[in-house]
Amino acid sequence: MTEHTKLLYTPSHKTVRDANISVFKNIFAQKIGYDLPDYQHLHTASVRHKDIFWNCVREFCDVVGDFDDNIYQAGQHITQDRFFHTSCLNYAENLFHKFDDDNADMLVFTSEGKNNARYDVKTVKNQTLCISEYLKSTGFKTGDVAAAIMPNMPQTVIAMLGVTALGGVWASCSPDFGVDSILDRFGQIHPKVIFICDSYRYNHKIIDMQDKIQSLADKIPDVHFVIVPFDGDNNIKGRGVSYSNIIKNDYNKPLEFVRVPFNSPLFIMFSSGTTGVPKCIVHGVGGTLLQHLKEHQLHCNLSKGDRFFYYTTCGWMMWNWSVTALASGMPLLLYDGSPFAPNENILFDYITQEQASIFGTSAKYIDAVRKLGMNPKDNYDFSHLKIMTSTGSPLSPEGFDFVYDVIKSDIHLASISGGTDIISCFVLGVPILPVYAGEIQAFGLGMDMDIFSESGESLIQNNKNYEKGELVCKSAFPSMPIGFWNDDDGLKYHKAYFDKFDNIWSHGDFAQMTSHQGVIIHGRSDAILNPGGVRIGTAEIYRQVEKLDEVLESVCIGQNWNDDVRVILFVKLRENMELSDELIQKIKTEIRNGTTPRHVPAIIKSVPDIPRTKSGKITEIAVRDIVNGGMVKNTGALSNPESLEYYKNII
Repeated sequence: MTEHTKLLYTPSHKTVRDANISVFKNIFAQKIGYDLPDYQHLHTASVRHKDIFWNCVREFCDVVGDFDDNIYQAGQHITQDRFFHTSCLNYAENLFHKFDDDNADMLVFTSEGKNNARYDVKTVKNQTLCISEYLKSTGFKTGDVAAAIMPNMPQTVIAMLGVTALGGVWASCSPDFGVDSILDRFGQIHPKVIFICDSYRYNHKIIDMQDKIQSLADKIPDVHFVIVPFDGDNNIKGRGVSYSNIIKNDYNKPLEFVRVPFNSPLFIMFSSGTTGVPKCIVHGVGGTLLQHLKEHQLHCNLSKGDRFFYYTTCGWMMWNWSVTALASGMPLLLYDGSPFAPNENILFDYITQEQASIFGTSAKYIDAVRKLGMNPKDNYDFSHLKIMTSTGSPLSPEGFDFVYDVIKSDIHLASISGGTDIISCFVLGVPILPVYAGEIQAFGLGMDMDIFSESGESLIQNNKNYEKGELVCKSAFPSMPIGFWNDDDGLKYHKAYFDKFDNIWSHGDFAQMTSHQGVIIHGRSDAILNPGGVRIGTAEIYRQVEKLDEVLESVCIGQNWNDDVRVILFVKLRENMELSDELIQKIKTEIRNGTTPRHVPAIIKSVPDIPRTKSGKITEIAVRDIVNGGMVKNTGALSNPESLEYYKNII
């Protein structure tokens, strides 16, 4: 059993009493006709009465649209279930709905300490109207696709608002994607318009995009390009229309919104693409909005007047999750660039200056701050900060300790996990529950979660909570994909999530429930190590290695060896450190003491870099394939594909 029981935070009586989720719980209890004394009862009822629950979320979060009494309709298969199937709404309309002061902040932006900008509600409305009118002039209509290759800046959000105001479909990636990777994604969905920046900044460098723009224009001749200036005026070469010129128009009329059916496509998200051409995952208007509102208002305890910050790029689903914060009346604080440039304090400076209520980041960032020896609470007043969320990979117990020790002792720290596939979370924070080191607090409301053995046995129902298994969802939820693009028969969609267990969503996470009804994610199921037939999650090993100051990060894989599997650990060390015999032994001892002898790698090797996807996630599969003599099918999906060379013939 691997469980950390250290209690780090208990919400005060006042926090529990006043939390949005407590108010919601009482309203929901009245609707179903019986008391809900605690979160577990609330969660059970939210699954049992899914029609009443999701309608209650809609009413509580004040979603605007044309709604009727058809809340939920079951189908023969989980993929055929429908929520609000005869109702209509518009995503952009809901994002503007709660901003009633035209002079209030709506979007705030900075980039590595430069390009500071502040957009009030009136400015965002006017520019959104200009974008919508331009789109209509190109023949763009409801259901058409627009794409973006953009930094995380106000113009990106405004372009998305202009597209979705018309009932259009939005897809985006960050500007560091190569031309082939962009074509792998956008070549499948055939956007009518592409918004692309003329440059962007990262780690003190300005990266010019003109050659990329020209290359894409040559390869996609039938697309309208809108060139967006990152720093100053457009310097357009070749084909394209200037964003700056588009927004100069004065239409002197109100912004209009096209309401579309609840399950109409809104966002196209892309799988990482490391094992082939990325899957194009289509998410619906209503399901995305409802799920995000539930998570922001109930699970994060945020509401109108709070200020929302998440460090993300436009190629990560957390960007989509973040922009929906506008639907709660929260100004969006945007940042683009390195989180450590011009110095390691840049994000703390920004959230303090802008009085952020939520600071969303990655486990990797928290660990990097910890290993830099920073002590932010000595230099900043974080009284405005209510919640800190961490995702991208499991947050180690040491990461939990670090946040409470050196950032804020009374903050709600929520490790969250879900993904691009559901554009939301399966497991996440709950503001009325205590926080334990290394644990995600609970299953999300309305999500019928379980943990299955390989044979499909429910480990939770059979009181095998400490055993590890597959994280699954047993019934439908609104933010399930409405399908994959160009997958008319649904075979690719079914194979991705429903092949393992019949009519059950298998998410691909290796998980375990704890005695506190919390969850520990032990890594991806497809990266599970299996030495001697014992299933080991890679995150279990990372948790131990991350304790060591000598190691910056690591990647662990299984190598086929003598009709079995042997565990190999690759470590990226601090500058000027060497992987001595003493350090190898120290790493092995740390792993053995923190886990079991089975977890101890057979081989430990030092590497100068570790391959990551564009969204910053370590890709164990790519390393495993290289070490086992295979090929990585799509190196363009990696942010540092050159790092793969270090693993060829290394063992």
